[in-house]
Amino acid sequence: MNWLRWNSNLKVRLVGELILHIFFWMYFPFMALHFSEAFGKDMAGILLTVPPLLGIFASLTGGQLSDKWGRRPTMLLGCAIEAVMFGLFTMSQSPWVDYIAFIGIGIGSSMYWPASSAMVADLTPEEDRREVFATFYTTMNIGVVLGPVLGSYFFMQHRFGLLLLCTLIAFAYFTTLLFMIKESKPKQTDTHLLPEMSSGSLADHFRSMAVIFRDKIFALYLLSGMLIAIVSMQMDLYMAVYVTENVPVQPLFRWNDWSLSIGGTGAFGWLVGLNGLLVVLFTLAVTKWFAHWSERNSFIISSVLFGLGMFSMALTTNIWLLFVCMAVFTLGELIRTPVAQSFVSNYAPEESRGQYMGASSLQFSLGRFVAPLFIGFSQWLSPLGVFSVILLCGLVSAVIYVKMFRMIDAKKRGQTMHF
Repeated sequence: MNWLRWNSNLKVRLVGELILHIFFWMYFPFMALHFSEAFGKDMAGILLTVPPLLGIFASLTGGQLSDKWGRRPTMLLGCAIEAVMFGLFTMSQSPWVDYIAFIGIGIGSSMYWPASSAMVADLTPEEDRREVFATFYTTMNIGVVLGPVLGSYFFMQHRFGLLLLCTLIAFAYFTTLLFMIKESKPKQTDTHLLPEMSSGSLADHFRSMAVIFRDKIFALYLLSGMLIAIVSMQMDLYMAVYVTENVPVQPLFRWNDWSLSIGGTGAFGWLVGLNGLLVVLFTLAVTKWFAHWSERNSFIISSVLFGLGMFSMALTTNIWLLFVCMAVFTLGELIRTPVAQSFVSNYAPEESRGQYMGASSLQFSLGRFVAPLFIGFSQWLSPLGVFSVILLCGLVSAVIYVKMFRMIDAKKRGQTMHF
């Protein structure tokens, strides 16, 4: 689907989210290091479990509000919260205020994305969703390419200026959404709202979660996705600590008497940047190459590649071999992400699409809740031990996907026989 034929909502968001992601990734990968230095590894590991826990409720709220109020107002609310919290972060003089602002940014983001994803599904034909989601994912990863490399300098040396610019960018994006984005929620959802969305109470959130988890297939999808989220997020958590502490300064390029050497934090920035570069260059190509792969095979193979790519990092501190490990990890990411996003939009009933999108984000929120604990594990386990547990998460995820698709096939056969 040529992007020139996209709805104007999607074109505006594609550009706006590109700019937002660049600045987001200039600070986010370094937050685990920031809090580890401020509070110590054990305390940081515990503190970093709180934002994802709050993000669970924020995601459900965002999904429910997007079905009840609409996609646009929910996105505006989430973006406004992010902008205000960036402002607080900018003016902070205390690591505890930094932490509160970090929580607030996560809440705003968690509310924004279910409505954002639902809007993409609203405005895109089913047969084009993999490609459109892949394009948005590519745009996000342009930020991943540029952000960490720039952030490895600006976050450490010019933090106030960086955060001030993040604040201004967030407010500018809020203004853009306010004046240029139109509502996309299908009209029929007004009369088909689930009873669980009748109010915004905490009890409604738990009833909503109960409805989702009674869908056994979707529950397995969330469980397997949570395990993959745990693996994926180690790139910004344990991998950051491992590379910073264990990868020595070494030549990256050498030419006669000149050489470029990296190690520690710099090596981490290059690895994350490589991940983003590969995503930018190959997401659309891989999406097309694997377009005829079944969702089942895509999920299973990607889970194995995620685990193997991360585990293999425990076997070397050579920067070029680490680049190879990152390439394996990234291939799993490229295969999985467009399929995962289109799977939910196709699986969810149209009248509760926002709620399912919000529930889908639970896999990432729960993953973020558990993932920081791996930093604490490093106090008692060797790097090989920590990375072995990470690999196990990837393999168990693949097994769950096998079970999930068997249930889907059985359900389809049952519907066919009933028909």
